[in-house]
Amino acid sequence: MQKDIVLNQKRQKEQLLAGEYVPRTQDQFGKKWLDSSLIKVVLGPRRAGKSVYSLMLLKGRPFMYFNFDEEAVAAMDATDTHALMKELHAAYGPIKTVLFDEIQNLPRWELFANRLHREGYNLILTGSNANLLSKELATHLTGRHMPIEILPFDFNEFLRAKKFTIDPQYASLPEQHGTLLNWMEKYLQNGGFPEVVVSNLDPRDYLQVLFDALLFKDVVKRHKVKFSTKVSLLGAHLVNNFASLYTARKLLDVLDLKSATTTEKYISYLEEAYLIFSISRHSHQSARRIKSPRKVYVVDNGFVSAKAIQHSPDKGKLMENLVFMELVKRGYEPQRELYYYKTRNNREVDFVVKKGIEVVGLYQVCYESVNQAVEDREAKALVEASGELKTDNLTVLTWDEKREVKRDGKSIQFRPLWEWLLEKTEI
Repeated sequence: MQKDIVLNQKRQKEQLLAGEYVPRTQDQFGKKWLDSSLIKVVLGPRRAGKSVYSLMLLKGRPFMYFNFDEEAVAAMDATDTHALMKELHAAYGPIKTVLFDEIQNLPRWELFANRLHREGYNLILTGSNANLLSKELATHLTGRHMPIEILPFDFNEFLRAKKFTIDPQYASLPEQHGTLLNWMEKYLQNGGFPEVVVSNLDPRDYLQVLFDALLFKDVVKRHKVKFSTKVSLLGAHLVNNFASLYTARKLLDVLDLKSATTTEKYISYLEEAYLIFSISRHSHQSARRIKSPRKVYVVDNGFVSAKAIQHSPDKGKLMENLVFMELVKRGYEPQRELYYYKTRNNREVDFVVKKGIEVVGLYQVCYESVNQAVEDREAKALVEASGELKTDNLTVLTWDEKREVKRDGKSIQFRPLWEWLLEKTEI
């Protein structure tokens, strides 16, 4: 049986390698580490492109491939990894580079990976659970792995998939500018899951099914959740209340969950499955950070549109969610380098971005045309926070407005979201 699975997957591998590929922002990072002795661990939600990314990283060199996310594999004797390696070598020959797909489905996979690593194999592993990065990897592969996170397409990748290129010197021409804004609107609403972008599938239908599959496979099934309806309601509630503050206590009351501890546990499961992210309020006092409400974001805007109960989600909040996910894609870690903030006068700043102990940027996001009242509101919050957090990098991300505003000796950049998303440099 193992032999048939290995040979069938070998054919699938060749078919995938022959297909067209949208270059990913993480390509160079992956190539840099490919020949190192570290175990490369490619993490991210299901259907975000981890497998194709990993295959294309290895294109042009000999490597073995095995996918643990198949029904036939689940029926195999999971403990007989020696037999698996025998069949792989029978199919591929004496090759020491191996790509294992969705390896979290193999019980005690980390012991298997460690053994192969000691035997000199060059391992590339993919997994759909952020917990791989925290518990299993930290415990068993400390200092011997390099995580590579693959999330749904960023806006650069989205445009590459749509075969749309824009020369900055012609960006202001009406046709180019209008087309760019049209793509920006589609990306804002439908998100960046590769199959939605490349295959032109109906985003709502596809993403509804994908969300429910992720919830079942990576939350209910993985964690053996007894009350699956409760965790499903929690997931849907958080997605419908994206870019909003929440506390476990309020969720407990709204959804009639068992306890605050159970609520927190379910939230952590949803985060591990890459469905949602949470950020805390920035404060130098740990007690305030812990006690303050957290803010929830969704891994992809398409999930919001697909699961939204309201007729049309708030565009300002969709922009905010997009900005949050772009900051994550640029490598800023929620709860450590990425926060929201409230000033002493209770004015809220959407995002505080840190490097180490230094605050390197403050961001506000607003969709509406920037009139004087909006400008005053956003500028006051940024100027106050700038003084309190000692940073002068102040940005308001707008839909399509670019200018500089001076307030109380501070310079605030109002920038179009598309321009910020397309820039190659970090903050």
